[in-house]
Amino acid sequence: MSYQALYRKYRPKDFSDVKGQDHIVKTLTNEIQGDRIGHAYLFCGTRGTGKTTIAKIFAKAVNCQNPGPQGPCGKCPMCRGIEEQTSMNVVEMDAASHNGVDDIRGLIDEIQYSPTEGKYKVYIIDEVHMLSKPAFNALLKTLEEPPSYVIFILATTEYFKIPVTILSRCQRYDFKRIGVETIMGRLAELLDREGVEAEPKALRYVARQADGALRDGLSLLEQCVSFYFGEKLTYEKVLKILGAVDTDMYQELLRALIHGRVTDAIQLVASLVERGKDLSQFVEEFIWFLRNVLIVMTAEDVTDLVDLPEETILAIQEMTGDLEEEIIFRYIRLLSALVNDMKYSNNKRVDLEVMLIRLCRPQMERDYEALLDRMNHIEQISDDLQVALEGGTLSVAAGGERPLEAPEPVRKILPEAVPEDVRAVVANWNHVKSRVCAVTRTMLEHTKLTVGDDGILLMAEVVDVNADYLNKDVVKQEIIDAAAELTGKEIQVKVVHVESRRELNALPELRQIIKGVDINIED
Repeated sequence: MSYQALYRKYRPKDFSDVKGQDHIVKTLTNEIQGDRIGHAYLFCGTRGTGKTTIAKIFAKAVNCQNPGPQGPCGKCPMCRGIEEQTSMNVVEMDAASHNGVDDIRGLIDEIQYSPTEGKYKVYIIDEVHMLSKPAFNALLKTLEEPPSYVIFILATTEYFKIPVTILSRCQRYDFKRIGVETIMGRLAELLDREGVEAEPKALRYVARQADGALRDGLSLLEQCVSFYFGEKLTYEKVLKILGAVDTDMYQELLRALIHGRVTDAIQLVASLVERGKDLSQFVEEFIWFLRNVLIVMTAEDVTDLVDLPEETILAIQEMTGDLEEEIIFRYIRLLSALVNDMKYSNNKRVDLEVMLIRLCRPQMERDYEALLDRMNHIEQISDDLQVALEGGTLSVAAGGERPLEAPEPVRKILPEAVPEDVRAVVANWNHVKSRVCAVTRTMLEHTKLTVGDDGILLMAEVVDVNADYLNKDVVKQEIIDAAAELTGKEIQVKVVHVESRRELNALPELRQIIKGVDINIED
């Protein structure tokens, strides 16, 4: 006998061998045992989830001479005839290639003849959503009132393309994506029958790559087994043959993005190209890795939520300890858009490298998530500078111009020395912040309020992104207008940037100095 692919060789023969669709198997089994068989069924679900397989088992079961709890017996002449595709009681039609009205009319003409053996003639129409509108109209009346010996089973991956008039005449069954553990167990079972040894980690990776489709999992497994015929199937071999990369590389790329290391990210892409990896697949898998990172960052118990080893989870927790979730959202959003662009691109490497530069350089964008990413980079640089200052190892390079004026040393300030209009604004600062836009309010969260020798309100910032934003004339005017609207006092403000948190802490804080100031606000 010629060689058969694994998904054909081990296609389930009865309901007991079907994996991951217990809700459908139980319902169909009860219908057969209770002799409550319908005339039209609609099987909906993604590819490789068992729609056609269950349709064939059901066709055998309704014609079987000795049906049991698991469906067809597989031994009677009817079961053998259907299995060997010699029986006229089961007719399969591919609507993708036979989608015209004439095809349906030919099928309707056949229906008029009752079966010569067995109870039912079963018509399985695969990818039924591909039928043309006239073909659906031709099928409509027959589907509603077929002869008593006819059963229609319509299978589709896109049920929403089927007319409502057709849907309303069928019993609908939704096939679920099959879980990773279920696929992994089936793969292990079949490899044991084939006498092939494989690492559980390798099978888990193949099962995850199957994306809920058992047939896809079997096809990927067969590809790996064929390449390493006679050898033990290891995790590294699976990665090599499927063109995938290990999670260590995803961690390396994420670390480069977090720290803004463009060179490391570009070198990683070069390494992928040299190894012949598919860049589109890499981006899709990296998005899935970021999904796992986000769950690790937000959920308490992630054991059953992510498919990652414990050491990888610990590494992610250490890497993202001080990271905002919005930064990961930004990575996922931009990379998801990149996946669509790469489908039609002639130079995927350039597209990926440009995107990685964007992710490493959030200052190129102006949205809220990018601002958070910029602040994250700056805080890391600030922490590194603080360590260097405390260790006495920092050397300052000349030639750079400071974008903002540094504050002059401020002497000890008494409440009486603060101008009345500044005191009024500082005493009601929270109300002032509530009257500015959300972005400005966010930037003011860690701003320190102090005063210069000339009596002007100083807003001191250690984060240069915040300082750059607040120093814009339109933003300063927004704050001045909010203060004037609230207190009736129009003041002048100046934004200053300090080099370190130590210098910031050394400045007097007006909100601590001015306490008990009684300012009447008229709403």
